[in-house]
Amino acid sequence: MDYLTLIQILDSTVRLATPLLLTCLAGLFSERAGVVDIGLEGKLLAAAFLAGAASYVTGSIWIGLLAGIGGSLAFSMLHGLASITFKGDQLISGVALNFLAAGLTVVVGQSWFQLGGRTPPLTGNGRFQEWNLPFSDQLADVPYLGPLYDDLISGHTALTYIALAAVPLSWWVLYRTRFGLRLRAVGENPSAVDTAGVSVVKLRFAALVIAGILCGMAGTYLASLAAGFVKDMSAGRGYIALAALIFAKWRPWYALSATLLFGLLEALGNRYQSISLGDITIPVQFMQALPYILTVIILAGFVGKAIPPRAGGQPYVKER
Repeated sequence: MDYLTLIQILDSTVRLATPLLLTCLAGLFSERAGVVDIGLEGKLLAAAFLAGAASYVTGSIWIGLLAGIGGSLAFSMLHGLASITFKGDQLISGVALNFLAAGLTVVVGQSWFQLGGRTPPLTGNGRFQEWNLPFSDQLADVPYLGPLYDDLISGHTALTYIALAAVPLSWWVLYRTRFGLRLRAVGENPSAVDTAGVSVVKLRFAALVIAGILCGMAGTYLASLAAGFVKDMSAGRGYIALAALIFAKWRPWYALSATLLFGLLEALGNRYQSISLGDITIPVQFMQALPYILTVIILAGFVGKAIPPRAGGQPYVKER
């Protein structure tokens, strides 16, 4: 593997890890507040569909982004209504949202565009354009440094840079602000937060709002990357993000590392369709399944070792 090939694989890793990172951070805020969010997959699908539809109709991916965030927020509020307000089972609520999104996006898409649930292709300003950082053209021909800066660091879309910036921002919010302290406390001991006069319900809904915005960005990124919406285009990324969250032990910086690992495996699967090891040829299906295999391994090996927030999945009943 030469240097340019390595740069191309790493560039693909960053692009593929972007929606996973945004979704993983969404789950991080939600679960830190004590709300298990299995519905990340459904939010991704809803956001991708509405973003693809709005971007095609208006010709602007930024309006599509607003539509995607709006759809994701609507699903977040449904989840909050079922699991926080009515104190329903959070796992069942999340799974129901996933089924709802999987069916609703196809039915509505067929009704609107008559393309089997797909949206028409996005072109021009209907997709995010790549941002070239300063001096990228001038440094492009410099050995080693040029490809690293021009191809890997520069040339990504706005949401990629927003996702990377969201990691230190999430760390700062969670560990250096009063809001973050209360949010983490709600996930560990909500009764103590309530005793201090802070609303547990409002904090949990605030976490779901943040999760909805981040999932909306992730879904919009998927629609832009694929130039439109297709049925089940999230392809389990919501579940992979949950596995990455467990692997990251509910910490922002570890979430970045975990999602980059998943992105790298997907990039390798796309780059090397089949690998020959002596007389053995690894089939393309195995390479494409690597991220999902790692998900199973992580869930099997790390669930018992990673300690989640103590109040996660438990509806809070105010003491009288």
